[in-house]
Amino acid sequence: QVQLVESGGGLVQAGGSLRLSCAASGRTFSSYVMGWFRQAPGKEREFVAAITWTGGSTFYADSVKGRFTISRDNAKKTMYLQMDSLKPEDTAVYYCNAGPSVLTMKSSGSWGQGTQVSVSS
Repeated sequence: QVQLVESGGGLVQAGGSLRLSCAASGRTFSSYVMGWFRQAPGKEREFVAAITWTGGSTFYADSVKGRFTISRDNAKKTMYLQMDSLKPEDTAVYYCNAGPSVLTMKSSGSWGQGTQVSVSS
C-alpha cells in the first residue's frame, strides 16, 4: 500500500496557474500508475489526468487537455500537476491516486486526503 499526501492547492484568479504535488511513501511507488481526480460540490469524483510508472504515457480529460500537465519524479516519489489557464469550473477538491492501471485506479487505487483548488472569475 502506498500513502499519498497532496499539497499546492489554493485560491487563484481565472487565467492563473497552480502546481499541485503528491508525495508518496512506500517502497513500490515507481510501480504504480499515478493520477489526479477532482470532485466539485454536488458532483461525482472525475478523472483529470494520469501518468504511467515510466512517465512515458500520459492521459488527460478533455476538459483539461492543453491546460494541465502531469509529471512524476520516481526518485523523489512525487507526482505533479501543473495547471495553467485555470477556469472557475476547475474549482474542486483535487485528489491524488495511485493504482495498478489507468482503468482500475479509481476503483482500486489508494487516495490522498485532497487539496482544495478555487478559481475566482
